[in-house]
Amino acid sequence: MFLIEDNSKKPNRLINEKSPYLLQHAYNPVNWYPWCDDAFKLSKKENKPIFVSIGYSTCHWCHVMERESFEDQDVANVLNENFISIKVDREERPDIDHIYMDVCNALTGRGGWPLTVFIDENQKPFYAGTYYPKDMLIDLLTKIKAAWDNNKNGLVKQAEGIINFINKNDETNKKELNEDIIHKCFKNFSSQFSEKYGGFNRSPKFPSPHNLYFLLRYYYIYKNEEALKMVLKTLNSMYKGGIYDHIGYGFCRYSTDDKWLVPHFEKMLYDNALISMAYLEAYLITKDEKYKEICIDTLTYVLRDMKSEGGGFYSAEDADSEGVEGKFYLWTMDEVIKVLGEKDGREFCEKYDITVDGNFEGLNIPNLIKSDDIKKDFKNSIKKLFDYRENRIHPFKDDKILTSWNGLMIAALSMAGKAFNNEDFTRAAKEACDFIFEKMVDQNGKLMARYRNGESAYLAYAEDYAYLIWGLIELYETTFDGVYLKRALDLNHEFIDNFWDGENGGLFIYGKDSRELITRPKNIYDSAMPSANSVAISNFIRLSGLSGDQKLMDMASKTIEAFGEIILENPTPFSNSLIGLMYLKNKRDLVLVSDDKNEILSMIHIVNDEFNPFLSYLGYFKGSDLEKINEDLVYYKMMNGKVTAYLCEKNTCHEPIYAEKLNELLYN
Repeated sequence: MFLIEDNSKKPNRLINEKSPYLLQHAYNPVNWYPWCDDAFKLSKKENKPIFVSIGYSTCHWCHVMERESFEDQDVANVLNENFISIKVDREERPDIDHIYMDVCNALTGRGGWPLTVFIDENQKPFYAGTYYPKDMLIDLLTKIKAAWDNNKNGLVKQAEGIINFINKNDETNKKELNEDIIHKCFKNFSSQFSEKYGGFNRSPKFPSPHNLYFLLRYYYIYKNEEALKMVLKTLNSMYKGGIYDHIGYGFCRYSTDDKWLVPHFEKMLYDNALISMAYLEAYLITKDEKYKEICIDTLTYVLRDMKSEGGGFYSAEDADSEGVEGKFYLWTMDEVIKVLGEKDGREFCEKYDITVDGNFEGLNIPNLIKSDDIKKDFKNSIKKLFDYRENRIHPFKDDKILTSWNGLMIAALSMAGKAFNNEDFTRAAKEACDFIFEKMVDQNGKLMARYRNGESAYLAYAEDYAYLIWGLIELYETTFDGVYLKRALDLNHEFIDNFWDGENGGLFIYGKDSRELITRPKNIYDSAMPSANSVAISNFIRLSGLSGDQKLMDMASKTIEAFGEIILENPTPFSNSLIGLMYLKNKRDLVLVSDDKNEILSMIHIVNDEFNPFLSYLGYFKGSDLEKINEDLVYYKMMNGKVTAYLCEKNTCHEPIYAEKLNELLYN
């Protein structure tokens, strides 16, 4: 879906926004406002309730609701006469989205997008839901307006009760966690695991790679083969299914069915960053080349289709093209045979489950679910089909650049760069990092959340800091360039100073220098992405080892403890925080010392040859200037002119050894 300027229609206020999602609604007959003071002042002046619609540019059901309702004059008349209407891009304003999604979940037991919320002039919500068809929406609007006119005080009182309930739920109750909670989380995953198709729920199925990270680390610590089996089965099934784009590579957001066949066809940058890391780690453990190949192909898709000229990465590709969900990705059998020829075409169709009747609404999603062999042996055919598909009308690309999601991609590219000795991936990570620090820092040195068309906007949120710091740590450990470590430490200091809850521990969703909303929540729940708090826990631990700052270890412990009670109730939705708990117990710090940086870089393959998830490492060489970051480094010396390794683990430091013997120390 592209914004097409319609000279026959008068644009609303959204025409002045940068968000692709808001611009998609700029020619609606609805008198939309962005989230701004003017809207709330007008609500108070005219005594009208506020209708808030929250979504994002590549959301299929957001498009449906726009076509059915927001482009409809009857709906627009009701909204314009009786409400102040506000549109919010959830990817630009995750703070607003988080608060009102909590409201929707509390009121209805479920959430999703488009998110529909009714609030008063003080931003307090009194009703919420998700998608409404036109007739249901008009009926709801009529009832809400009548309730406002006849019993506004009752609605305001109801809104205050909702906010009190949300605030009470957001309270953190400290509790110290021990190893038992890690085993409980594993048992939960084991009981939820789908033996036939992998994954941990029925439908819809989300990849949730952080759950796989947890299980891989559980396998690493406890040598539990079941944990590894669950991960590999899930990764194999995801790749074989239609959630993976077998023609152009990359993963879609989730599967609508149990066997990963029918995706929700949108592709998100964050999914492809997180998923590629899961395949990379599976490769490090198994040395199975197929996982390496899937990781590389996924990142190749990102570099080909999602990279801006400046080096930053775009946000997403839509599920829809030409107004039809998945149209770009679907095939007929005749079409495949026409492109590949009779012999190759029929062989491809047999391998990839492409039939005359189709496997999805009479058409076909290429997949390998019925194939035992998941190795790729049709590369020439795939290239021909890809070239043919490129001539179709492409889905809309959301070209805004988000700091948070770019941080995840920097982490993924850096990890792949060092694991596969791939300079293209490392270079792309550097370019994305440079883009953020050149384009997404304001004149006061503050990190910003979004960039588009020459404008950066919105003070960075907790996820921007957490994910970007993660990316910077990975980029440092790939390049040993101290500028990335210094940036990580500087950002981490700013993060703590602006987001830390000094009374109860943990990090708020938005900083103290941001415009305050009706509540200031903290979040530890891992959804499609790991929570900012959970990522921060591991960041604190790693930066403590790299900088020698033990206070960061204390902050990691305090962050986990701050949410301890809720994690104890059901640990599964907090798997990434439990990775932090594992990290606290299994932390390893390595310093490589040499006069020559290149000699240290040559040792990276030893460190990265195996899966070693709790190891942080630092390269100390002439000119590195790292003593200003870690004062302890002055005590680390080379032995006999050779690269020397210092390893500390579980509060004990080993004798220094020559780096060529490091393999024995790390992996025996």
